[in-house]
Amino acid sequence: MKFLSFYPVLMAVALAVNAASEKNLEPAAANKPAAKPKDPALIEVADTPGLPRVLLIGDSISIGYTLPVREKLKGLANVHRPLENSGDTTRGLAQLDKWLGAGHWDVIHFNFGLHDLKYLDEKGKYVPPEQGKQVAPPEVYRQRLRELTVRLKATGAKLIFATTTPVPLGTLGRVAGDEKAYNQVALAVMKELGVSVDDLCAYVIEEQKKLPPRPLSEQAANKRLAPRPGEVQLPFNVHFTPEGYDQLGGLVVASIKKNLPVRH
Repeated sequence: MKFLSFYPVLMAVALAVNAASEKNLEPAAANKPAAKPKDPALIEVADTPGLPRVLLIGDSISIGYTLPVREKLKGLANVHRPLENSGDTTRGLAQLDKWLGAGHWDVIHFNFGLHDLKYLDEKGKYVPPEQGKQVAPPEVYRQRLRELTVRLKATGAKLIFATTTPVPLGTLGRVAGDEKAYNQVALAVMKELGVSVDDLCAYVIEEQKKLPPRPLSEQAANKRLAPRPGEVQLPFNVHFTPEGYDQLGGLVVASIKKNLPVRH
């Protein structure tokens, strides 16, 4: 009888605990914001047997032209890339073995530069140069890029270095025109090591000359300006328009085709 009289108390406690725990549950999946879809350029692709293997290494600029390159080389080569932004030369040295994997590469098209010349604060945020520190000054960049290139040469693949594309005025965390010094360093390293060069930077500069430069006052008025017709690079931004990425992809494809092994 004592047990029976105690039973309602147990039930009440259980219900209370259950109600409290329900309040602490995660929101229903339907109420969660939708996960951002993964960039299709960063999804692993399977090889087509019998085709040469090409590896693209680079930052978000190379991510942007990965799909155009893959499409233009369809049926001619298997085009792969690291499933991440390759970042600066420090990351490159740390991750290179993982990116290369165990397979054979016929051609490796690579770039480092935009993330080496940027300025970050102690928390790793992009800041004006006077408020931060450059990731890799030119001489440090030279040493790291040379070490990376030597390791890439050891794979036996044909190497192609892509010059670092322009840094426009008004770009946060970078100094406009700094790519010139870094490309000068890179070209010296590639000449020393006998690596061919895909001069993407020169192409972009010539294309941008076709339009009048934007005054900085436009950036202050609106930081999300729409690109003008025929503009290959976004306003006050190191990134490119879809048309720009497609054009860069065409240049990359042309340089890769020259280095693909002859098929019999």
